[in-house]
Amino acid sequence: MRISSNFDSGNIQVVTASSPEQIQLKINKDNQSEFYQWFHFKLESQPFITHKIQLIDLKNSAYPEGWKNYQAVASYDRQEWFRVETHFDGDTLTIEHTPECENVYFAYFAPYSYERHLDLLANAQMSFDCVAEHLGETLDGRDMTLLTIGEPDDNKKKIWVTGRQHPGETMAEWCIEGLLMRLLDEHDGVAKALLNEAVFYVVPNMNPDGSVRGHLRTNAAGVNLNREWEAPSLEKSPEVYYVLNKMAATGVDMFLDVHGDEALPYNFVAGCEGNPSYSPRIKSLEDNFKQALLAVTPEFQDVYGYDKDEPGKANMTVAANAVGERFDCLSYTLEMPFKDNIELPDAVYGWSPERSMQLGEDVLSAMLNVVKTLR
Repeated sequence: MRISSNFDSGNIQVVTASSPEQIQLKINKDNQSEFYQWFHFKLESQPFITHKIQLIDLKNSAYPEGWKNYQAVASYDRQEWFRVETHFDGDTLTIEHTPECENVYFAYFAPYSYERHLDLLANAQMSFDCVAEHLGETLDGRDMTLLTIGEPDDNKKKIWVTGRQHPGETMAEWCIEGLLMRLLDEHDGVAKALLNEAVFYVVPNMNPDGSVRGHLRTNAAGVNLNREWEAPSLEKSPEVYYVLNKMAATGVDMFLDVHGDEALPYNFVAGCEGNPSYSPRIKSLEDNFKQALLAVTPEFQDVYGYDKDEPGKANMTVAANAVGERFDCLSYTLEMPFKDNIELPDAVYGWSPERSMQLGEDVLSAMLNVVKTLR
């Protein structure tokens, strides 16, 4: 029996593995940070024997509430990720699984590999409507790449979409993959109509360093990028620095920052009602977008979500708030669950890459509903 995590986005520490029934593991913290929640490891063992895997010391993890009613994902081929029997006692997460193959991978959510990220960028640039632009390098020297879809025009709206500021929230890039594939489909009527009205600026992965390192929430320096938007720096947060500079050059009429939430089993959005310049115009745009998304997909709801900020008391270091305030635009954080959408549960897959991608496609339909009113 062998347990390993020396691969893209791998994260685990073996405490003991004396038998299939006695496996104890710990999750490593993000580099230079106290955050830990993301895990991804491979078990090599004899198939058709029940294994009991315990992840310990989770009461001190980033989001202990996230483990309640959570089911881990597993895969034999690293393509199809299914849920496995999982229990949480307040500190220890126990995974019980009888593997059907010698090698089985376990993860917090279906991983989105750096190689797939590079493939996404390369495939997107093959479209006549798309240009891939190098914005700069991360602290580990990886590329920060922007995809521009549509012909830039001063008369067109500027729609920005970013994902994976928190690298362990892999559902964000799955969602953006779905959005991109529909937007680049020359036969799709919604895509055509949107590109007649708007230019899209898309950063599918804001945090490639953290993604490869197996971090939950931070970049290579242990910095939470979604707290850097008030004053990003090349020393701590070049990822945000480059993107915000590009936003200043293009302008922003709508911004969607895509995330995943550990605890809440719903899809929802968080707006800018706490911003100093929040206005009836912005509220109307927010309401229209939400109503459009509610009409397009039952996967979305607007009952459960984060508490709304009091007027003038928004955290201006957060991307959606900072961008919404600076550009006086419709600006939303889109959240998806690590667990499942409790309103449409799927016992086998839970919330999944496929459902994340479909939500990305549906988001475009909601955008079409508001695009002409963005200014």
